[in-house]
Amino acid sequence: MDGFDLLILGFMLSAISADLNLTPGQAGSLVTWTLIGAVAGGFFFGALSDRYGRIRVLTWTIVLFAVFTGLCAFAQGYWDLLVYRTIAGIGLGGEFGIGMALAAEAWPARHRARVSSYVALGWQVGVLAAALLTPLLLPMIGWRGMFLVGVIPALVAWVIRNKLHEPEVFVRKQRVKQPRFHALRLLMANAATTRVSIGMIVLTSVQNFGYYGIMIWMPSFLSKQLGFNLTKSSLWTAVTVLGMMAGIWVFGQLADRIGRKPSFILFQVGSVVMLLTYSQLSDPTAMLWAGALLGLFVNGMMGGYGAVMSEAYPTEARATAQNVLFNIGRAIGGLGPIVVGAVAMAYSFQVAIALLAAIYVLDMIATALLIPELKGQELQ
Repeated sequence: MDGFDLLILGFMLSAISADLNLTPGQAGSLVTWTLIGAVAGGFFFGALSDRYGRIRVLTWTIVLFAVFTGLCAFAQGYWDLLVYRTIAGIGLGGEFGIGMALAAEAWPARHRARVSSYVALGWQVGVLAAALLTPLLLPMIGWRGMFLVGVIPALVAWVIRNKLHEPEVFVRKQRVKQPRFHALRLLMANAATTRVSIGMIVLTSVQNFGYYGIMIWMPSFLSKQLGFNLTKSSLWTAVTVLGMMAGIWVFGQLADRIGRKPSFILFQVGSVVMLLTYSQLSDPTAMLWAGALLGLFVNGMMGGYGAVMSEAYPTEARATAQNVLFNIGRAIGGLGPIVVGAVAMAYSFQVAIALLAAIYVLDMIATALLIPELKGQELQ
């Protein structure tokens, strides 16, 4: 539902802007401030989860996200919609890390990358649903009705709260009470841990910058410059997202077999090659199929972050690490739509896509120098 909510915003920006008289800058800021709110939620709810429990705090985040997504349907102007989006982002930011920590703690080491990739696939299922359902539902229920769909996770939260229990590794650790902010301090406990934290911020920043920079603006680009209608733009998005889903699944399988670092390097090299290739295309059919390969490499690495962060930090800081590090990357990556939009307006969208390739070179350097190989390691 998080993935569904965030991508329908990209599809609905034109309709929302027309209805509420938003400028392009205001429309883009709705995405950026959702992601900034996610950073705040990551810090806050990650620490609460490490202290009070995965299931309990996960439920709180889902309810907060669902309620304020629903309130977006009643927005009367830019400022109240911005507030609702930001608070919904706070709830969204708390969910990722808690869910990843919960899954990692419940599965054995030999399957950890795979199960992390399965959690990441949930996001892409939501994105795919947005691509397929928005063209059908938006003309019928409007952008306000689309936001009301976001209330559904509140029901899911009730099921989660009543059906799941805390992982045993967390229950054992919870018997030892820790001082406040202890989890945050553990992210920089020593030089080795600090290097991992910096490396993960670089990796997740590049991940989110590329992802949001491409996915938020691509439907608009396809529509305005290549004459795609909403249905065709949605088809491109659906094919690209299917490529992303395949990439996440493949990454999880590879990381459990050949290791985390080799898998990251392989996918980063693939991202550079596909971005440079994609920037040269103009034929709609070629862009459709190349989009699937682009998505496979650019977003496939989502299948590995959860496993690496689960293995690099102890139980009393695991959800904090997942939420804080990923959501710092998400906030930095939130600049992607702004930067890509600015470069596209000044030069062209093809130039903006080609420039994205440079950040994946930075990704390779950070992986090689800062990220340890932790395949098969038991959780601390």
